[in-house]
Amino acid sequence: MTGFPRKDDVSAEPSTANALLACGSIEVMPRTAAKIGDFRGLLRPGTRVYIAHINGTLIDDMVAAARRLTDEGFAPMPHLPARIIPDRDTLESWVRRYREEAGVTQALLLGGGVAQPSGELDSSMAMLETGIFDRLGFTRLHVAGHPEGNKDIDIEGGTLRVDDALQWKQRFSERTDAQMAIVTQFAFDAVPVITWAERLEAVGIRLPIHVGVAGPTKLQTLIKFAVACGVGPSLSVLQKRALDFRKLLVPYEPTDFLADIAAYKAKRPESLIEQIHVFPLGGIQASAQWLSRLPDEARCDQR
Repeated sequence: MTGFPRKDDVSAEPSTANALLACGSIEVMPRTAAKIGDFRGLLRPGTRVYIAHINGTLIDDMVAAARRLTDEGFAPMPHLPARIIPDRDTLESWVRRYREEAGVTQALLLGGGVAQPSGELDSSMAMLETGIFDRLGFTRLHVAGHPEGNKDIDIEGGTLRVDDALQWKQRFSERTDAQMAIVTQFAFDAVPVITWAERLEAVGIRLPIHVGVAGPTKLQTLIKFAVACGVGPSLSVLQKRALDFRKLLVPYEPTDFLADIAAYKAKRPESLIEQIHVFPLGGIQASAQWLSRLPDEARCDQR
C-alpha cells in the first residue's frame, strides 16, 4: 500500500485532521432530534446532518426533522432506503416533500437493511435510474461504501457486487450533473479503509470518500454496534482494546483512527478520502462535542 504512515508519524499532521473534521457530517434519527432543544448549541453552522430513515419511521417525521434542521441553519441529508419504499410514486412523493416542505436538495441513497424489497426498488441504482432526483432539483446524491465488504450484498464473500455497483455509480456521475460522494460504514483500523480507497482509485473511481467514524461511546456499546453492522477486520482493534482493563473504564474515541487517516491524507493529498462522517453511537451530544474540538479558523469546503 503506497504512502501509509509509520506509527511514529500518525500524530504529526493536526492541520490535516482539522481539515477532515471541519467538514465532518453527523447523523440523527427523528426521535433523537426531538430530544435536542436547538442544534445550534451543538453543531457548527452549515454542518451536513444525515437523517437516518429506520424501517417503520413515518415520512411525516422525517420531513419535519429535515424542515427543522434547515430552519436552524444546517444542511439536512435524509436517507432514502430503496427496499422500504413501495414504488416509484412513493419515492417521488417523498423526494418532492423533502424539496418543497423542507428545502432539501441532497440525499443519501441506500439499498436498505431489509431482506426483501417492499416493491420494485431494490437498490440505490434503481432509484437513480428513475430520474426523479434530477427532475425535482436534488443536486447532491451520496451512496454507501463498504471498505470491509458487505455480506448482505456479496453473500459468498469478496467484493465483486459492491465493486460493480460503485463502477456503475461512477459512470452515472460522469453522464449526469449529480454531485456525488461515497460515505462509508464506520471502521476502527485505517489500513483496510486506505487499502480500499486506493483500490477504487486504481480501477477508475473518482468519487470523493467520506470515511465513517464511530463517535465517542462505551466500548461495550461500540462492540455491539460493530457486530450488528457487520464491521469486519478492523473489529480486532476493539477486541484488543477490550483486553486492556484501563481502557474499559474510559469511553472510546476515534482519535487514533483519525490520526492515521490524517497522516495518510497529508502524505497523499490527492487521495479520494476527503472528510469524515460521524456515527453518534454514544449519543449526538458526545459526538458533537468531539467534533467541536476544532480551532475557530478551521474552514470547510463542503462536498
